[in-house]
Amino acid sequence: MKGGCLHMLLVSKLCFGVVVLLTVPIIVLLLEGAPVLTIFNTRPEQLKVNSNGIIQQQEQEHFGDDRPSLAGLPGPASRSHTNKDCNYAKGKWVEDGKRPLYSGNECKQWLSKMWACRMMRRAHFFYENYRWQPHGCEMPEFTGSNFLNRMKNQTLAFVGDSLGRQQFQSMMCIATGGKYSPEVEDVGWKYGLVKAPGALRPDGWAYRFPATNTTILFYWSATLSELESLNSEHAVTSYALHLDRPVTFLKKYLNSFDVLVLNTGHHWNRGKFNGNHWELYADGKPVGNGTRLADLSRAKNLTLHSIARWVDSELARRPQMKVFLRTISPRHFVNGDWNTGGTCGNTIPLSNGSEVLQDHSIDIPAESAVKGTRVKLLDITAISKLRDEGHISNSSFKASTGINDCLHWCLPGIPDTWNELLFAQI
Repeated sequence: MKGGCLHMLLVSKLCFGVVVLLTVPIIVLLLEGAPVLTIFNTRPEQLKVNSNGIIQQQEQEHFGDDRPSLAGLPGPASRSHTNKDCNYAKGKWVEDGKRPLYSGNECKQWLSKMWACRMMRRAHFFYENYRWQPHGCEMPEFTGSNFLNRMKNQTLAFVGDSLGRQQFQSMMCIATGGKYSPEVEDVGWKYGLVKAPGALRPDGWAYRFPATNTTILFYWSATLSELESLNSEHAVTSYALHLDRPVTFLKKYLNSFDVLVLNTGHHWNRGKFNGNHWELYADGKPVGNGTRLADLSRAKNLTLHSIARWVDSELARRPQMKVFLRTISPRHFVNGDWNTGGTCGNTIPLSNGSEVLQDHSIDIPAESAVKGTRVKLLDITAISKLRDEGHISNSSFKASTGINDCLHWCLPGIPDTWNELLFAQI
């Protein structure tokens, strides 16, 4: 998103103050390794961007929802919410001199160098000095000590892709205040998170804070689906990716978690599937070419619905557990993709607006998947879409090769806000 335009498939452009639509209003996200993948759609009467760069939703007709439209409702200043009723994704970015929550120079114990923009050649760090304020809702003070006290004798698990790993590292930096913390114990072995022979890294990490007996862990699962080896005796192993089965790690360790955050999205493209030798399976059988599920957007939606309903059935036995499906993190490539010269060079915070006013998530598949379940939506898509200046951009070590990172975020940065919204809901 740059220059005030959301690019659309078969829609010319949606620009601030001007809406020019053709025939098929489908908003798309350009995913790594593939031309396009639809992640949500809407009708022209449901979405507009006004001259101040505020994303607004005019009607609430999708999903057959019977909630009222924005028309006739009182504005944020005249409404107050209990935190139970708060729409945390509806609000405004505000400048805050107390941010960031930790130092990007000091949190070396937990922060990967490829995401620590303070240790790169980047010169502008204005993006660090903002916080998200939901309309009409009070946000609890988010500090490492408050989080650890809230999570005393509990385990927080992140399961997902590299954006989930960013959220995990953000939470580790917040929980420790970004300081070196030798007292924190590596307990990855309890969850099978040990580096296999020949592997670059383990499948995840788990750390325990002894003072509060709090554990924070991350497990890598790009699709949240079970992977089954099909031909391990061959030089190149192919895997059945079971769309309707949760990843084995969840089935094995779910009962060990008190709070679980799931995410997936950026690996659902042919480039990733071909590179990882994943083959689609549903109901224990291969998905045939030309079928509906051969479309990866539909395949992803099946996985989202399947895992939400599986988790919901587990929550019937563990009602105190809290599970969140985090919506997709937006990309901001302009004039190309990650491998075709795409960039995201804006360094001015909130140049595309600062406020989100719609009631529903713009990640419609995720919102639809959790509807009717006890799984909560951790909605970060629209608020993150306003923060294109927070990406790693051309500061990364790969930038010299012409590759800009407009997918991942600088840390400290936007994923810290995702964790603040999570903290407010646990």
